[in-house]
Amino acid sequence: MLRVVLIKDLAISRGERRLFSKLDLTLEAGQAAALVGRNGAGKTSLLRAVAGLLRPAEGGVTFQGETGPIEAETARAEHLHLLGHQDGLKSSRTAWEELRFQTLWTGGTDDSARAAAKRFDLNRLLDLEVRRLSAGQRRRLALARLAASPRSLWLLDEPMAPLDAAQRAAFGAVMAEHLAAGGMILASVHDPLPIPARNVEVGA
Repeated sequence: MLRVVLIKDLAISRGERRLFSKLDLTLEAGQAAALVGRNGAGKTSLLRAVAGLLRPAEGGVTFQGETGPIEAETARAEHLHLLGHQDGLKSSRTAWEELRFQTLWTGGTDDSARAAAKRFDLNRLLDLEVRRLSAGQRRRLALARLAASPRSLWLLDEPMAPLDAAQRAAFGAVMAEHLAAGGMILASVHDPLPIPARNVEVGA
């Protein structure tokens, strides 16, 4: 199980423009951090760098498990979820086909997918094609993957945006349970998360 994420002296550039530099952050089991800052400050780029999808200009990200360091490739393949602005759902599949496929692909089971669908109030939508879902329903389907195949580190880019107040509260409970079980959350936000989290300003 992943226990520590260490970001040290991180700098990210976009073309010739430096988004931020010398960013340090240590995230430990049971902790959440909210990335705050203006649009274009580099919050999404930071999440992508932690996920290994973007190469930093300087510095790096390392991962620690219960017994010592974990190779970055292993940590990213086996211990984290990334949920971006785009939900990453295939529109021609039914909601169940998509949830089941992504759950099995990331190490979950049919049973865990069913449980996640129930937890996110998706059961009546499972036979619908993803393209027929509203923005909020699509986001709940994407979020269900987090619970269907639990991984230690959740990287979330504006996860609450399309959700109504009740759905935000429900997802807040899911996040709180994840932290209580020793998970970690790193989220880019404009509005505060519904859980205790320390703010990390990006691009100041």
